[in-house]
Amino acid sequence: MCRNIKTLFNFDPPVTEDEVRAASLQFVRKITGFNKPSKANEDAFLAAIDEIAAISARLLHSLDTTAPPKNREEEAAKAKARAAERFGA
Repeated sequence: MCRNIKTLFNFDPPVTEDEVRAASLQFVRKITGFNKPSKANEDAFLAAIDEIAAISARLLHSLDTTAPPKNREEEAAKAKARAAERFGA
């Protein structure tokens, strides 16, 4: 999986449309190998992003859990601490 795609489920505040679209863009970039598609492939690239974003949003909104929502700031701080430990920054 692409390292830039983050978990979007069960956060407080809930996931935004922009976050779902950004994850979809990263996914399409990963599977196509294109950072930016050529003009010939641009329509297919953008259509794939839209379709994956819609499917992802439906999935995220249909999931249920009994776990309490995660705090975005706390999760970001944990990730930063892991990165600092891993890369020595």
